[in-house]
Amino acid sequence: MTRSVFVAGATGAIGAPLVRLLVEAGWCVQGSTRRTDRAAALRQAGVEPFLVDVLDASALCAALAAARPDVVVHQLTDLPAVRTPEAMSAAIGRNALLRKVGTRNLVAATLAAGCRRMVAQSITWAYADGPLPHMEDDPLDTAATEERAVSVEAVRVLESLVLDTRGLAGTVLRYGRLYGPGTWAVDPPAEMPLHVHDAAYATLLAMGRPGATGAFNVSEPCPLLAGEKAGQVLGWAPGFRLPERTALCSP
Repeated sequence: MTRSVFVAGATGAIGAPLVRLLVEAGWCVQGSTRRTDRAAALRQAGVEPFLVDVLDASALCAALAAARPDVVVHQLTDLPAVRTPEAMSAAIGRNALLRKVGTRNLVAATLAAGCRRMVAQSITWAYADGPLPHMEDDPLDTAATEERAVSVEAVRVLESLVLDTRGLAGTVLRYGRLYGPGTWAVDPPAEMPLHVHDAAYATLLAMGRPGATGAFNVSEPCPLLAGEKAGQVLGWAPGFRLPERTALCSP
């Protein structure tokens, strides 16, 4: 029986390699985007596109009702194509809104469509200061101030919605700092590095393990993070790479 997945944020840095993996693995893939040109690119890649803004709750409910997926994957961000201090500062509020309101809308639409499984992206650098390496049950930095406080609170809300909503089997993947095609970095960053293809592969593995709920650190080995849980429960290890080909979408 063919499994169906709805990828919210299907043309992003992780969404693009993920939908390629899913199509090649035989999933019936449906994906959302806000841009008409990217909808055409998704269709060409074998993905059924849904042109929808997740901040529009009623439109998102209609899209999920039409899609009727077995799994929903949350890869939504609102980040600039080029990373500069000015662009990042301007994006913090938009990205936080997407994580809070967009996630709330996506969870509600998922349940309304009869789907009970969600895998969502989060980040590894929201932990509070404390003993290293950070385990998944370590507290988030809720005492943060200024711009970091905005981001950490948005992550807290996102994770709570995905993990604590009654009737939803949720998995949160706390990705390290991305590098590789479609990201801001060609080379691995100094702390918590994660190749974007490894992030996509971890997502695919989590989707195939409906009982693997909760939060998972997903990063290459580093002294700041404990990554054993992703290996033991998901069967994930870094080093996966998709063969090179023309990119699905621009970052």
